[in-house]
Amino acid sequence: MHRHVIIISVLLLAGLFSGALWADTSSAEYDVSYLWHTERDQVEEYRQRVAGILGARAAKDLKVVSRSGLYGLIYDRKGGIEGAKRVARAHTRLLQSRGLEEAAPIRSADWDSLRSGSVAKGSAATGSAVSREKPSREHMAAQRKPQISSLETALEDYIKKLRRQGKISSDERTGWSVFDITTGEKLVTINDNMQFQAASLIKPFVAAAFFHKVKNKQLIYGSRSRRHMERMIQHSSNRSTNWVMRHVGGPRAVQALLQKHYPAIFKDLDLVEYIPRGGRTYRNKASISDYSRFLYALWNNELPAASEIKRLMALPGADRLYTGVEDLPAGTQVYNKTGSTSRVCGDMGILIVKGKNGKRYPYILIGVIEKQNRARPYTTWIRSRGDVIRNVSNLVYQDIAERHNL
Repeated sequence: MHRHVIIISVLLLAGLFSGALWADTSSAEYDVSYLWHTERDQVEEYRQRVAGILGARAAKDLKVVSRSGLYGLIYDRKGGIEGAKRVARAHTRLLQSRGLEEAAPIRSADWDSLRSGSVAKGSAATGSAVSREKPSREHMAAQRKPQISSLETALEDYIKKLRRQGKISSDERTGWSVFDITTGEKLVTINDNMQFQAASLIKPFVAAAFFHKVKNKQLIYGSRSRRHMERMIQHSSNRSTNWVMRHVGGPRAVQALLQKHYPAIFKDLDLVEYIPRGGRTYRNKASISDYSRFLYALWNNELPAASEIKRLMALPGADRLYTGVEDLPAGTQVYNKTGSTSRVCGDMGILIVKGKNGKRYPYILIGVIEKQNRARPYTTWIRSRGDVIRNVSNLVYQDIAERHNL
């Protein structure tokens, strides 16, 4: 089937649909396209595979449609082009990790009026465990649009409001990522592929490089190195961080090791300096997606000494994801690392909340606010931006709680 997919994708990009794919206007609405094929049964089969990866909520708006003699699979979202691009990128990462094709934005059409294979709203992948659930009428009404876009939209609206109010200035940019580990759904992808200054968010990466060498018997994790590791992660000690980096071989050696042995995780990492005296580290950079991939691999024990890194990240210390977050219940487990300079305020972590059924629901949340110019006064700025991340964490928890009926 993949050979047919590639041929038809080329035809689409060549203008098969008379420019409907990329012709852009400010008022146009866009959906997401996954596959176009001459055989309807191939598209129906592909829909089941996509739905099984994206989850039942996204599956509600996956439709098999027809146009210009072809059958296609689209995600009926009818939103702006930028939102469609973000959803397409997020879905592409999930689909390609399972060997499927990439997704792409496509101009919205009256898909419901097409009778050639359109799948009714609310249907889910055949054979999927989640497809057998029967949500309440109220739940169905609240979820007509998939959660993957509603949370992202709410977060974007919140940041825009802060900008209008002058609470986030014009020289600041933000990046956000939310991944629901339970369902495997990427819920938020805002500027997640952009590089941001890393500050202390880089420190768990340094730990992973050190433990890689321990695994290969090139270093020993003894009482001294354990003490430096705890200071680096729990207390964000720059001196201990530089100690760990020196034992790996320096900043460049840390980067080379991680990108050689874990290239699928550290795609945008730029680790070039020890942390200077005073903590003014502005040159080390990584993307929000790097943090998300790292945390996902950590959760799945795909990194050396993953259990020890999680222990270090769970030690009592500063955080902007749980402490001071209004709705997060007491007892929520948190594996996190903050990052703070006069130009960066961030936090990345895994939060594990407990449901009424006694089960635990883990999710990944990363938030970074970067300022082009140094903040003055620093204390006021870092506190206010930390509160922005806390408010976003609250929004995310409310969404997770609704999704899983917590």
